[in-house]
Amino acid sequence: MRLRVYGSGPAALAVIHGGPGAPGEMAPVAQRLSAAGCVLEPLLTAMTVDGQVEECVAALEEYAGGPVVLIGHSWGAWLSLIVAARSPSSVRKVICVGSGAFEEEGTDDLMRVRLERLSPEEQAETKRLLAAISDPATDDDAVLARFGALMAKADTFHPLPPDEGGRDAVPVRVNGEVHRRVWAEAREMRRNGRLLEICGQVHCPVVAVHGDYDPHPAAGVAGPLSRVIDEFRFILLENCGHCPWLEREARDRFYEILIREVR
Repeated sequence: MRLRVYGSGPAALAVIHGGPGAPGEMAPVAQRLSAAGCVLEPLLTAMTVDGQVEECVAALEEYAGGPVVLIGHSWGAWLSLIVAARSPSSVRKVICVGSGAFEEEGTDDLMRVRLERLSPEEQAETKRLLAAISDPATDDDAVLARFGALMAKADTFHPLPPDEGGRDAVPVRVNGEVHRRVWAEAREMRRNGRLLEICGQVHCPVVAVHGDYDPHPAAGVAGPLSRVIDEFRFILLENCGHCPWLEREARDRFYEILIREVR
């Protein structure tokens, strides 16, 4: 099990990274929240959705001092909800940050919006990278890393520089194979309705925090989850993209929300 632990004592909080295949991206969030207690950061490497669920549950069972708050980003938001459904005794609340849409409707606009925010040269490069990522013969983490860098540019409203805690302040080594395999399975779960069906089995409180500049459609998160989860709230952050902790205008407000919700 790959895991980083911040702070001391029994953990009451865990951050779940996105990607899939981007372990370590939430290290700044874990570091910031560790001032209030011990935080777990699982670094997920399993090649299936069930495998990543098992990694999360194993980390919680071994290191947590009881039911925890899961803070999941992007794909990690989906995964956190699946963990809460599969292991309800391990989770007392889920906070979804920058989640992807839970239904197919409206997802076609995601890449269109991203491409519109890039230069013509970057648009052409993005299309080449997408083709490479979709090719099973491609096994190059650098391809996914470059694609991620372009998407980060498109997804961010006003980024902090690295010396102020922005992107690259904590290097993340992506795993292209994990991304390809897990995302293909997760995307099919969304397409066939299984993802939202699982979310309907979550009985703990769920809060979604979403940036108003995030190209992932807010309506694709708020609408579906409000229909299937009894204790659900949606918070929209102004001047904020996909990763609130990397945004100049939104970072402080984001942490205020997290600290309040964790307590």
